[in-house]
Amino acid sequence: MWMPMVGMTALPHLGGLYGGYITRKEVKTWYPTLQKPSWRPPNAAFPVVWTCLYTSMGYGSYLVWKELGGFTEDALVPLGLYGLQLALNWAWTPIFFGAHKLKWALFEIVLLTGTVGATMVSWYSISRTATLLMAPYLSWLCLATSLNYCIWRDNPEKKEE
Repeated sequence: MWMPMVGMTALPHLGGLYGGYITRKEVKTWYPTLQKPSWRPPNAAFPVVWTCLYTSMGYGSYLVWKELGGFTEDALVPLGLYGLQLALNWAWTPIFFGAHKLKWALFEIVLLTGTVGATMVSWYSISRTATLLMAPYLSWLCLATSLNYCIWRDNPEKKEE
């Protein structure tokens, strides 16, 4: 029974690895050119934080999966919401860092944050532990949403003539 636990815990990291690939170049070239708030976390904090968050959300999904007996009909909503938020999570980096679309990234991260909240609500009656494992993620997303907003506000898109 350890294979599903390892697989589901590792799954979120796949998008994180792809996001890291996109971010690696942009954090040295494009990102330093942006106006950012003074309270933003240092760049070195992001990979550490995301490693912890991806691990905890992945393990939480395993707890829900196990409690519901696998991918059953009862698991459709809680694990479907989880899958949706994971896809939204993975999509944010290519939008923000890859396409440099600050406003679209803001819309996307607001949708992501709401989906994480809905995922947590759907998990609560199944596994409070799994829900609590998502709490740091939701908190981080609130910070990230605020950061995305400030960066969008302080870096207006240049009009092409």
